[in-house]
Amino acid sequence: MPNNDRQKTVQEMEAPVVNLTVDEKSIDTNPKKERPMGREYPHARRDMPEKQLFEFAEYHAQDAERTGYSNYSYWKSVWANFIKNKPAVIMTIVFLALFIFTFVASAIGKYDINMKPDPINRAYLPPSAEYWFGTDGIGRDYWAQVWYATRASILLAVLVSLGQIAVGVVIGLIWGYVRKLDRFFTELYNLIDNIPTIIYMTLIALMIGKSLLTMGIAMIAFGWLATARNVRNLVFMYRDREYNLASRCLGTKLSRILFRNIFPYLISVIILRMALAIPGTIAYETTLTYLGLMDITKPSLGMLLSSARAIFPRASYTLLFPAIIVSIITITFYLVGNAFSDACDPRNHV
Repeated sequence: MPNNDRQKTVQEMEAPVVNLTVDEKSIDTNPKKERPMGREYPHARRDMPEKQLFEFAEYHAQDAERTGYSNYSYWKSVWANFIKNKPAVIMTIVFLALFIFTFVASAIGKYDINMKPDPINRAYLPPSAEYWFGTDGIGRDYWAQVWYATRASILLAVLVSLGQIAVGVVIGLIWGYVRKLDRFFTELYNLIDNIPTIIYMTLIALMIGKSLLTMGIAMIAFGWLATARNVRNLVFMYRDREYNLASRCLGTKLSRILFRNIFPYLISVIILRMALAIPGTIAYETTLTYLGLMDITKPSLGMLLSSARAIFPRASYTLLFPAIIVSIITITFYLVGNAFSDACDPRNHV
């Protein structure tokens, strides 16, 4: 071997060994520090210690579930869709103004419903500056009676309708979802529906009493049929959807499946049924009062309409004012109910 090559080999063997250990203090751990543009140090991550490269990631079930949430709110979407319907918004304002005015009218009127009758001097006086809506057959102020009757009829109709809808929805959900009870509720429905309701109301009035509370409970007891039948048919459509099958496999409670999985799809139908039930209850109360099945000591729209039929040719205003108010209530509830029903339908939400 030549001397020059031998010297080079000796020098390489005697060369110092390079220390590849990395000083942890010299590594920049500040992620916010600005680095120069361009390609970063290619071997910096490779030379970092394992404790700095890896970190244990904790798992939280609630945080993981929130990642699937969205900012969608059902009732916010309902309200946003409802206010787009301007006629329905106007009708809502009209009805609220009418209901509020029933309280104001008694304050601004000259007389109240308890004024002393005078059938000789004040019977059937036409509307004037003294009696704004005229007087009735025994000389009482008709203005006070009409607005008191409006307030009483609206409260009665709303309470009875809420009771009918609540009972009908609960029975309809159970009727449509629990197959073992389908036969029982079907026979119960046929038993009640095949006999005219007026027969039940007559028997209750004769056997129990004609008070407003008794007849109101009776109207609820026999008025849930249509709502329950409608809800039952809709539950049949949604009962075997994939998400309900998954809920049953996971052991979800029946009440949660009914009111969380199925009930939101029924809100639009329920709202529409209630909107139609309120004027229907006022009309039914008119029929019961006309037949003498309701003992109403205070004025109601049904009582005023019933008593005005016989004297319409003589005093047409006694039928005109209550009929106008009933028409306004019916139209407003129909328009608002249809608009709110469409707004509650999840298929109309974007």
